[in-house]
Amino acid sequence: MPKLSTLSEKRLENVDPRLQKIVRKAIEITDFAVICGHRNKEDQDRAFAEKKSKLKWPNSKHNAIPSKAIDLAPYPIDWHDIPRFAFLAGVISTIAAQENIKIRWGGDWDQDGFTKDERFLDMPHFELVD
Repeated sequence: MPKLSTLSEKRLENVDPRLQKIVRKAIEITDFAVICGHRNKEDQDRAFAEKKSKLKWPNSKHNAIPSKAIDLAPYPIDWHDIPRFAFLAGVISTIAAQENIKIRWGGDWDQDGFTKDERFLDMPHFELVD
């Protein structure tokens, strides 16, 4: 059975407990890495400059403490294997629904079930919807 790496565990430390709960259940189903939880100003500025985020500090849900967003990638990581990201999103979304936790995936911002209508795909990104 897969388990979270030491680095993934470290990245989970400043993440909202609801997202932590989802992640801990999901790792029992499929292997993935926690890429990012909380982002400080420097990290958010870098993500924005690299066009990995559309939001400047402190407007991202990653900037809250605890973080209201998390980035996950199927392991082993292949950034171009979109079906694996979609599979992981299905696992995460199913667990969130079972736990009655509202989330949004960066592959389907408008939550209509389609990725092709999105202008900005952020496949690793999951965020709480408050």
